[in-house]
Amino acid sequence: MTLLISGLTAFFAVHLIPSFTGLRESLVQRLTFNGYRGIYTLVSLGGLVAVVYGFGAAWHGDYTPWYVPPSWGRHVTMLLMLPVFPLFFASQLKGNITRITKHPLINATKFWAVGHLFANGEPYSVVLFGSFLIWAIIVRITIAKRERITPPNRDYPNAMKNDVISVGLGLIFYGLFVWKLHAILIGVPIIT
Repeated sequence: MTLLISGLTAFFAVHLIPSFTGLRESLVQRLTFNGYRGIYTLVSLGGLVAVVYGFGAAWHGDYTPWYVPPSWGRHVTMLLMLPVFPLFFASQLKGNITRITKHPLINATKFWAVGHLFANGEPYSVVLFGSFLIWAIIVRITIAKRERITPPNRDYPNAMKNDVISVGLGLIFYGLFVWKLHAILIGVPIIT
């Protein structure tokens, strides 16, 4: 668990820096933009590697669950995961989905985290998914404050086409994850 928590701390520490524009600008001035971006990338990747290895090590440890997920928790997880992949693609292919949800990737992270908390009660799972949920909420609040001062341009060309592609690709990836990818990448089959 120590490696998992250390990795999450490093990963979220650098990912919260852009939420505080004064801190970010100060670091860019001291390190130059490329220096800041390089350190940001290295710490992010190092944190992510530590999270993956730490979670894997904790998974094989002997931890008492903090709570027992409800019998219907898996069904809620599958339902909450349904919009995650379309929202992910919508964050890259800007369209009406982006205009309505404002920050599709942050919303996808919230759905993913809450969904997995319904299905997992082990300490390492709660720490992982709970920390992503808390991060997404903090980032959304700081972005909302910034956008009140400087509203973003939400006029996206090809919006309808991008929405159709986002939903189509998202549902295909959702189906692939339910079918086999979750078992291959995570080691836990969804359909048993």
